[in-house]
Amino acid sequence: MKSQDETLEDWCRALLQALELEDVEIDINEVLALAGVAAHSVVRPAAPLTTFIAGFAAGLASGSGQTTDAVSMAAALGIARKLASDYAATEVSGT
Repeated sequence: MKSQDETLEDWCRALLQALELEDVEIDINEVLALAGVAAHSVVRPAAPLTTFIAGFAAGLASGSGQTTDAVSMAAALGIARKLASDYAATEVSGT
């Protein structure tokens, strides 16, 4: 029986291949960490929404030639993580 990590890696590879993105490197742990921050800082359904939007933004930046895949992915994940963390603090303080 495969571990969760092995299953996620296999799934990620299969999905990338189906979308013809075999050469794209995905840091699964970073994406999952962002989803966790969004789920706990905003609301649980924010996890897939946040990761989708961050990925979309990274793809647009990379596809337009603004930067490399790795840099655009890191930037989008970082912005989304900070915004989600800040959102929780804003909601607690009421500002």
